[in-house]
Amino acid sequence: LKTREEMRRLFADVPEALENTQKIVDEVEEYKLDSPPVMPEFPIPAEFSTIDEYRQKYSKDLLVEELGETAYRRLGNLEKVLRVKLEADYLHYLVTEGAKERYGDPLPEEVIERNGFELKTIKTMGFPGYFLIVWDFIKAAREMGVSVGPGRGSAAGSSVAYCLKITDIDPIKYDLLFERFLNPNRISMPDIDIDFDEDGRDKVLRYVVDK
Repeated sequence: LKTREEMRRLFADVPEALENTQKIVDEVEEYKLDSPPVMPEFPIPAEFSTIDEYRQKYSKDLLVEELGETAYRRLGNLEKVLRVKLEADYLHYLVTEGAKERYGDPLPEEVIERNGFELKTIKTMGFPGYFLIVWDFIKAAREMGVSVGPGRGSAAGSSVAYCLKITDIDPIKYDLLFERFLNPNRISMPDIDIDFDEDGRDKVLRYVVDK
């Protein structure tokens, strides 16, 4: 790198070049890249419940009792936690209905226990909205006639994903570990690998953008 003096000599015939470079430097905005992911809010059907109803039903103390102090603090303020609670309850409803299709009714105890563990982990980590979004666009893809892969990677270890028909591999039957996919000791966004047929991929992308 040349010194300031060397640059002055080099650009002696056009000194404004140095001034303009400094102007650009002065306009550079500093910001951090480590902000948490910004998730869109999944629209919960009003007939299930609303955020206003949850505000009246659940106090901070009740939510801390349900989630634990650490999870509550990590999720943020009361409004954020109420939203996570609403999404988690709707997810629980969808998973229960999906589990009956996959495993029959009444549900085997092993399935109830596994889904309960996974749903609690998803809720305390603040990711029920993520699962609802993925469930929604995969459901839409199938309704549009797009071929969807059976699931691969660590998401295949989730019985919640299986009950939502996000994946088609039974993790209980094959003894697959959920902790490889989501682990409360390592907070990071879930990563579900999804394959769509080549012709249908654009349809799914358009659906997601429009929604």
